[in-house]
Amino acid sequence: MTAQVASAFDDELLAVLRQIVGERVTTTAAILDRHGRDESFHPSMPPDAVVFAHATDEVSRVVTACAARGVPIIPFGTGTSLEGHVAALQGGVCVDMSEMNQILAVNAEDLDCRVQPGVTRKQLNTHLRDTGLFFPIDPGADASLGGMAATRASGTNAVRYGTMRENVLSLEVVMADGRIIRTARRSKKSSAGYDLTRLFVGSEGTLGLITEVTVRLYGIPEATSAAVCAFPDMESAVNTVIMTIQSGIPVARIELLDALQMDACNKYSDLDYALQPTLFFEFHGSEAGVFEQVDQVKGIAGEFGGDDFKWATKAEDRTKLWQARHDAYYAGIALRPGGKGIATDVCVPISKLAECILETQADIAESGLIAPIVGHVGDGNFHLVIVVDPDDADEMARAEALNERMVMRALAMDGTCTGEHGVGYGKMGFLEAEHGEAISVMRDLKRALDPNNIMNPGKIVRV
Repeated sequence: MTAQVASAFDDELLAVLRQIVGERVTTTAAILDRHGRDESFHPSMPPDAVVFAHATDEVSRVVTACAARGVPIIPFGTGTSLEGHVAALQGGVCVDMSEMNQILAVNAEDLDCRVQPGVTRKQLNTHLRDTGLFFPIDPGADASLGGMAATRASGTNAVRYGTMRENVLSLEVVMADGRIIRTARRSKKSSAGYDLTRLFVGSEGTLGLITEVTVRLYGIPEATSAAVCAFPDMESAVNTVIMTIQSGIPVARIELLDALQMDACNKYSDLDYALQPTLFFEFHGSEAGVFEQVDQVKGIAGEFGGDDFKWATKAEDRTKLWQARHDAYYAGIALRPGGKGIATDVCVPISKLAECILETQADIAESGLIAPIVGHVGDGNFHLVIVVDPDDADEMARAEALNERMVMRALAMDGTCTGEHGVGYGKMGFLEAEHGEAISVMRDLKRALDPNNIMNPGKIVRV
């Protein structure tokens, strides 16, 4: 467990912050505690103060004031991260972006829009409903666009539409010294200079604070169909995924849930599916295109013993199905009342997916832990929700060993320690194992852009 370090926050800085944002700065204990924790099992490490920002200029002035005193700054969106990203490891000022939630411009002809960082994915899609456009990146939580950019988030649609890396066109960022920069224009491509947008996407607030995001939009497909298909075993389900992807079939979503996760989802979301390894599919396109995709996937599934497809044809049925998938984390935790969830993920090349999942499944059985498997397997990404009693040292040790074996196995297969959760402080050791000497380059970048180490210190790289 990482210990919390005292910061240089004092009454003088509090007075300066009140001059900047008025009563939108607080030191109330309950609010500090809420901003020191995310959705993970990591303990709360509260900041010294929380500022609710309304504008980029305010964020810049807050950063400038903190930088002058060497006080850490931690950005906060909706608090749904899973690796301790928002923990104030060295105290400091949390800048809450949730009230910076304006949709600034929708450029329908160019298929993009510009938003403040507190806009959530559901809020954006509700706003876009009458334009015929949508934003496809959908992590399980209703996360903020700023937080999604900062953690390089993805979700169930990533197999077709990509992750935040592919869908962020430009960012406005407040740097560690208070400067405000824009990383790119709105053109779909550019060869002008360093790709600063990609530098800040996935930086988790360690290089600067994101205050605007410009993202790609897509046309709502003419036809959409979703289906559920059960398999006799995990290997058959995973091999269906591999064959589907290698065949070039442009499925929009292809999600794997093991039998235990299906049981959890049935109970939590009031479903009634077979307690077998199961794939959730969704197909987007024209009527003819969707029919062709379905026909091809049904053929592949049949070769591996897939049961008949159970269709979710009505919009409300599809919504219920995918909400159940998004709630899988909470459903897993509910398998053990009073338990806490350790959510972890890896991503491997698609050819290694079956081997990685099956060996992980064997490790779970040996550990004796409750750990349902669920994943965005179309791009080689899967998760465990290890349900534990955090006060049981033996359980926690077994959970840590299970997680380490899964991650190191993925790295041995030329995969990554995290496909979408990010690093925070929970996976810093694994990042070093994954990147080796490249970590020194990341550290050099951190020191160059944040020489006093005030931007979300203690995350991603050790300085």
